[in-house]
Amino acid sequence: MTLFTEPAERAKAMGIFGFVASGGGSIGVLLGGVLTDVLSWQWIFLVNIPVGVAVVVLSLRLLPTVPGIRAEGRLDIAGAVTVTSALMLAVYAIVNGNENGWTSGRTIGLLGAAAVLLALFVGIESRVRSPLMPLGLFKLRNVAVSNVVGVLWAGAMFAWFFLSALYLQLVLGYSPLEVGLAFLPGNLIMGALSVGLSARLVMRFGIKLPLAAGLLLAGVGLLLFARAPVDGSFVVDVLPGMILLGMGAGIAFNPVLLAAMSDVEPSEAGLASGVVNTSFMMGGALGLAVLASLAAARTDSLLAAGEDELAALAGGYHVAFAVGAVFAIAAAVIGAVLLHPSTAPTSENAHGEAASEPRPEAA
Repeated sequence: MTLFTEPAERAKAMGIFGFVASGGGSIGVLLGGVLTDVLSWQWIFLVNIPVGVAVVVLSLRLLPTVPGIRAEGRLDIAGAVTVTSALMLAVYAIVNGNENGWTSGRTIGLLGAAAVLLALFVGIESRVRSPLMPLGLFKLRNVAVSNVVGVLWAGAMFAWFFLSALYLQLVLGYSPLEVGLAFLPGNLIMGALSVGLSARLVMRFGIKLPLAAGLLLAGVGLLLFARAPVDGSFVVDVLPGMILLGMGAGIAFNPVLLAAMSDVEPSEAGLASGVVNTSFMMGGALGLAVLASLAAARTDSLLAAGEDELAALAGGYHVAFAVGAVFAIAAAVIGAVLLHPSTAPTSENAHGEAASEPRPEAA
């Protein structure tokens, strides 16, 4: 993103990035369905090894060196280990909370250990020369707000993607390939809007309106899934929600990243967007754990009340989708209320100074 310093160029670049990401998602879900049907589910993980190697090799050969970007400094291994360990322990505790008991010593101990590791991570980030997540960036309002929005939105979307696939397979009886095909319309719509409409909306209305509109559309799509019946049809009960979620993601994804980059110097834009992407991953993992646990708890209670298995599964997914909709709508409100209009960054809001002397609006 440091290659594009003009707002229009950066918005278009982010649109292309969103288009490529959604295109990869479309190929991924289809390929995953084919591999699962033809070979086995293990291949959806194994296929990522050659893809990852190819990405590393091509990145080293093709990505340009950008003037002004720091190349010195060591990898923040301690920070990566502590935050990853904290996230793993928290997710494990949440996923197994229903089985172990939320007040059991094991659950409380795991969550306590995760909290200690997270505090240790914050301490490390405040001291190392090249932190994985520079804490000074969070003194800038747009950076902080976009990260909160990213956590909530990713929590809703990751859980929806996982649980809706289970709904299609376990409740409606779709094959893995049919599940992949079911996600295709939403991914295509997301890609089309990312590369076309989203950038124009940002240039016309700024960041706040497209962000809020996209997240509200996603929230409505999740609410539609929260009422999907046991005997639902694709056209009536699945496709409308898929379309709204694809539209919402296509419109809102770029403004989230652009909001984070609007408060920093061009040389720090890549760092700011990287921090938001990190928050996306963390929010997605935690959100999936929380909403999957809610779904499992609701399913267990319905089974205990005498509901049949399919109705109980659908009822559990309904709760998760409804809470995910609350996450998305809350993210829309937070972004609309707390983000300030983007302005071209100056030397006064550089990352180095922001860490010690935040601007008034960033407080």
